[in-house]
Amino acid sequence: MLPEVNVMAMSAVARDTVFALRRQIAKIEGTLPERLEAPVAAPADAAKSDMTLVRRGLAVASPDAFLHTGIERLDTALGGGLPRAALSEIHGLETRDAGAVAGFALSLVSLILKEKQGLPILWVGTSEIFHEAGLPYARGLHALFGIEPEQLLFSEAPKLLDALWIAEEAARMTAFAAVILEIRGSPRLLDLTATRRLHARAQNAGRPVLLLRQAGEADPTAAPVRLIVSAAPAASRETVAGPLAGSIGRPAFKVDIGKSRTALPGQFTLEWNPNEHAFAERTENPVAVVPASQRGADPAPAPGAVLAFPAIGSPATGDQPSRQQHPAHRSPRRAG
Repeated sequence: MLPEVNVMAMSAVARDTVFALRRQIAKIEGTLPERLEAPVAAPADAAKSDMTLVRRGLAVASPDAFLHTGIERLDTALGGGLPRAALSEIHGLETRDAGAVAGFALSLVSLILKEKQGLPILWVGTSEIFHEAGLPYARGLHALFGIEPEQLLFSEAPKLLDALWIAEEAARMTAFAAVILEIRGSPRLLDLTATRRLHARAQNAGRPVLLLRQAGEADPTAAPVRLIVSAAPAASRETVAGPLAGSIGRPAFKVDIGKSRTALPGQFTLEWNPNEHAFAERTENPVAVVPASQRGADPAPAPGAVLAFPAIGSPATGDQPSRQQHPAHRSPRRAG
C-alpha cells in the first residue's frame, strides 16, 4: 500500500504544480485557464484586488481596469476599453500610416494624462523609425492634445535590442504614466517572448505600454488588444452657417479591431476633438443620396449619337478590301 500511496501523492503534487504553472502563464498573458459554465459572483473586495473573474470562458475584470475611449460602441467591442495595465498594439499596415498611428497614440496619451497628471510619458524608438516617421511637433502637442512638451520624453536607441531593453526597464517603473515603443517592420527580435515580457512588466507596474508598429505584418504578440489604425478623410469644418466647403475639419482615424479579448470584429471612424480632448464617432451614411425613380419617364437624354451601320453581307462601295488586304484566314488553318 505504501508505494501506491506515494504514487498517488506524487500525482497530486504534479497536478498541483502543473495547475500552478498554468495559472502563472495565464496571468502573464492576461487570461485564466478555467472555463466556468455559469456566472460567478464577484467578492465584495474584488475592486480592491487584482483578481480576474471568469464568466462563461471570458476573463472579466472590473471597469476600473480599462481606459475608456469615450466611444461606447468601441469600448463594448473591446470588452470595456483598452486595458490599463497591459500591452496594447497599435498597428499601421503601411509607412504612410505612421502619422495616423502616432496621432492616435497621442490621443490615447491625452486620455491617460487626464488621470495621471504630473507623470511623463516615455516614447522609445530606434534611430531608423525616428528618421523615417519623424518626431511629434512640440507646439502641436499642447494645441491638439493638451500635452506639455516636458511631459513627453523620447529615447532614441541605435538598435532594436537596445530599444526593447529600455522599454522593458521603463515599463516596470511607476514614474511614467505610460510607455510607448515604436518599431518598424516585423523584426525577429519582437517575438512572443519579448512581448510577453513587456506585457508582464506592464501588469506588475499597473501602467499601459503601447506598441506602435509601422509597415509590418500582423505577427502574433502577447498584446490582448490590437488596433489597426489608418487616416480617414477629414470632414469639413463646422461653422455657425454650416459646413465650410473646401475646409479641413478635425483629425479623423479609421480604426479596425484586429484582436481583442472578446474576439469581436469592428470598424470605426473616430474624430479627435482638440478643444475637448475627446473622441467622437463619425457614422457614415450608406444610403444613396439620390432617391430611386418612381416609375416615371427617364428625363435624362440618351447618351451619344445614333449611327446607321450597313447591313451584313452588303458592304458599301469602296469598303471592299483590296487583293493585298484579304485576310489570311481563307487559307486552311494549320493544326501544328
